[in-house]
Amino acid sequence: MPDLDRSYRIGPILLAPTILPRHGWTFLVAAFFSIGLMIFISIGQTYILNEHLGVPESIQGAISGNLVFLTEIVTLLLFLPGGILMDRIGRRPVYVAGFLVLALTYVLYPLAESVEALYVYRLIYAVGVVAVAGGLSTVLADYPAECSRGKLVAMVGFLSGLGVVFISQGFGALPKLFVGMGLDGVAAGRLAHFIVAGLCVIVAMIVFWGLKPGIPIRHEDRPSVRDLFVGGFSHARNPRILLAYLAAFIARGDQSVNATFLILWGTLAGKAAGLEPAAAVVSGTIIFVVAQIAALVWAPILGPLLDRLDRVTALAVCMGLAALGNLALLVLGDPLATSGIVFFILLGIGQISVYLGGQSLIGQEAPTAQRGSVLGAFNVAGAIGILIITFVGGHLFDQIDPRAPFVVVGVINLLLLVASVYVRVRHPAPVGGGVPVN
Repeated sequence: MPDLDRSYRIGPILLAPTILPRHGWTFLVAAFFSIGLMIFISIGQTYILNEHLGVPESIQGAISGNLVFLTEIVTLLLFLPGGILMDRIGRRPVYVAGFLVLALTYVLYPLAESVEALYVYRLIYAVGVVAVAGGLSTVLADYPAECSRGKLVAMVGFLSGLGVVFISQGFGALPKLFVGMGLDGVAAGRLAHFIVAGLCVIVAMIVFWGLKPGIPIRHEDRPSVRDLFVGGFSHARNPRILLAYLAAFIARGDQSVNATFLILWGTLAGKAAGLEPAAAVVSGTIIFVVAQIAALVWAPILGPLLDRLDRVTALAVCMGLAALGNLALLVLGDPLATSGIVFFILLGIGQISVYLGGQSLIGQEAPTAQRGSVLGAFNVAGAIGILIITFVGGHLFDQIDPRAPFVVVGVINLLLLVASVYVRVRHPAPVGGGVPVN
């Protein structure tokens, strides 16, 4: 029998008491697949709009933004209840259900015969996103000892980026592979989506087997549902938690802009160069993958720094990197140009930096008994970011320039850099609470 009074390790990560190595390793597997399986919809959707439905290129940006907008309306309604549910019944069942709902989405999505059908299936997808994103961020806050929080956040960031590359590059190329084997474009797209759905089911089974069951606090310590619901946003009175919520706003918005509009920008550039839809989507996916590879290489470099700096100071640095990556695209005309790789590397570094900085800050500041609710509010802030930035960005993509969504994100990064400096100066962490010591 394992000793639940001791703290175990997985590699360099010291786990919180009661968290066993099996739980930690299972979470790392789940982290590898979580973001990639959520982001695959952007790759599949770009293919479906071009190959299955033949949507005119001049409106694809707006349609993509509107689909994300609808998704985020649903996630806004569900993230806080989802956080409460995780605090009441546990992380594992919600996390497992999320992967199964994603599987259902990928079965239905390639069967759509109209854009309207995509809107309906996006509602189902939104439920899966709430459960998977909520499970990922809440377990990430639960599992590490405080001295290893930055390291685990960085490791999860690295694995998430690696998973995105694996799923985007491997499964995103399946339609082109199947077309080369003789399938027509629509059948190739459907088969690729069905394979991804099967992967979602496999990951759900792994999470069910290995993640820690139950809830992280004793039954008699559980707050009421009302306290959990109100608690999420009431904690925004703490300026450091409010700053973390704002970081989630831009971090999730940045991720969505990269996944949606970077792939679309590259795909449309590929079609303009004469590529068929399957090959054009691969060209769009490649530039997205470059950004993700940069992110996963940078994550383990940034992680130790997060454990040595005040979390707010670290977030300010992260915002500066993200602003640089997004605004630098203003001088890039052709996304498929060889020189573009430098810009996409900067973009990936900035994206992962803001994500890791926000996760590290909220993981430190969220109170244990209401962690699910606070993380729910954190995810709601992220959903609002995706909702606003992708809706506005989609129309700017079509009407002004494909780089416009990235400029919007870069400007917000600069504003939050200023906000981080203000919070660091005016609201420093309590003595001993700013920089965990190993």
